[in-house]
Amino acid sequence: MDAEPSMATIGALVGVPARASILSALFDGRALTATELACAAGVSPQTTSSHLAKLVAARFLLVEKHGRHRYFRLASAEIAEALEPLSTLAPKPVPVRGRSPELARLREARMCYDHLAGRLGVAIADALLRQRMIEMTGRDFRVMRAGAILCRKLDIDLNLLQAERRVFARQCLDWSERRPHMSGALGAALAHAFQAQGWIARPRRGRVVYVSDTGRRAFARLFRFDWTGASGS
Repeated sequence: MDAEPSMATIGALVGVPARASILSALFDGRALTATELACAAGVSPQTTSSHLAKLVAARFLLVEKHGRHRYFRLASAEIAEALEPLSTLAPKPVPVRGRSPELARLREARMCYDHLAGRLGVAIADALLRQRMIEMTGRDFRVMRAGAILCRKLDIDLNLLQAERRVFARQCLDWSERRPHMSGALGAALAHAFQAQGWIARPRRGRVVYVSDTGRRAFARLFRFDWTGASGS
């Protein structure tokens, strides 16, 4: 009985193009000012302020004050993980204006809040499945013995991750590949480990991820695939 009005509330919040653009701009996990979000949404600062107030009130966003500036971020990783796959339900193909170099790079490799998505994220999930490091169980992934060994090599503490309140390893349907990548605490830990090793890099702003030459070699060694996407070197 409560599901319908809840879904209607969410639909009303994200169904406004400016609010959808604001949320999308925050999918990389970083905090942005109202001015930056106004630019991303293509609306006036006054209109942006109204949209932000509604998103904060709905607990989709958190706001932090640092000096004279207020920064907005997604309230949790689950917000991005729930909203990004909605793009797969769009009844129309991507418009011409969307077939840009930037969109092509996002399709190759991007951050979905704090985990890897796009062709790279799906390729890694596929490789982990193929090598029986993980297996699918319902909506989630389960780590197998070989996967636990890999995590130890990457200094990932599975016991700590499983103790978190956040979902451990969720199958997150990728909007561009239409197949699952890995989200949740383990997906975030893998992305963090790859970045710490220098295998992937991110620009100062935006969601695009680049793979270094070192990363290409590491992915070929660990996951047995040759990455031919954009390089960060």
